[in-house]
Amino acid sequence: MKAKLRVGILFGGKSAEHEVSMQSARNVAQALDKDKYETVLIGITKTGSWLAPGISGRYLALASSKPTKAPEKTREVVMMAPSGEGILTRDSGEIEGKIDVVFPVLHGPFGEDGTVQGLLKLAGVPFVGAGVLGSAVGMDKDVMKRLLRDAGIPIANFLVVRSHEKISFSDAKKKLGVPMFVKPANLGSSVGVSKVRNENEFEEALKHAFEFDTKILIEEFIDGREIECSVLGNEKPVASLPGELIIDGDFYSYESKYIDVDAMKPQIPAKLPKATIKRIQELSVQAFQALACEGMARVDFFLTKDDRILVNEINTIPGFTNISMYPKMWEASGLSYTKLLDTLIELAIERHAKEKKLKTSRAE
Repeated sequence: MKAKLRVGILFGGKSAEHEVSMQSARNVAQALDKDKYETVLIGITKTGSWLAPGISGRYLALASSKPTKAPEKTREVVMMAPSGEGILTRDSGEIEGKIDVVFPVLHGPFGEDGTVQGLLKLAGVPFVGAGVLGSAVGMDKDVMKRLLRDAGIPIANFLVVRSHEKISFSDAKKKLGVPMFVKPANLGSSVGVSKVRNENEFEEALKHAFEFDTKILIEEFIDGREIECSVLGNEKPVASLPGELIIDGDFYSYESKYIDVDAMKPQIPAKLPKATIKRIQELSVQAFQALACEGMARVDFFLTKDDRILVNEINTIPGFTNISMYPKMWEASGLSYTKLLDTLIELAIERHAKEKKLKTSRAE
């Protein structure tokens, strides 16, 4: 009988999206084919401690949209590098067991931004999703948008402000108009995002966004439909049927994503002409490749009334909650949740095998 692959699911993390990650991890753990995989849960607390599998299971059981606390009695683990043998208990030095592939279900900084990906590369462990470069670029909306613009991919106008810089409402209004959006450059799930219509809201929005990042984006408001598309693959990525977010509110906030889910009504697949669907799929793949992504990503768009299609952003570790668009768009395209996870794991192992063949020395 073929041995099961041991899949390490990394979840939690030092991010404002910690609770979302826990919801995603619970779904991934439940959907993995139990005949193929042995699940190894590795929770990361908000302070950055990596919890041993048994404790991680109890930690995950606390998953909710509310803040979670780590169990009082904990055992921490660390990744072994460069042997690729798995995880090591920090206090005793005992090996917890080999990890065949890691599925990082981490959202936001310290998980989706290339930091964990770099650690896993050093540890010699295959992992699902984009590598170091694609993850870092996908996380930083400033760099992402500049690369998309240089690749000829249509985007909305934006400004970048760092914490030591000043910008007035009148200057931002002159360049972007009103309303406008203010958001942290390195965060997702609509955390820290504000819609701004006047000077008072502008000052409050800047203050709020700078609570989460030292660099923020100010973007023009695009009056259009919110369309999303899933991408899957390494060298030859493919795009799913797109879906549409129909929002009962001002914009797609954190609350409408994960708390008041009735405020968001996904329509999958989106009701669009065939030519528009094809163009969105083409742009999704182009954005995925322009940003050096691998494995998976969700590309978000605006579709205006005059049929302009603008890329809003890319998400290299999209949500895997029970309401998340990424797996649902693949289900609508004929790929089940379980088969999607199989494919992502296969892509991770395939990439790792190719990278292992590369020379690391000039010696013949």
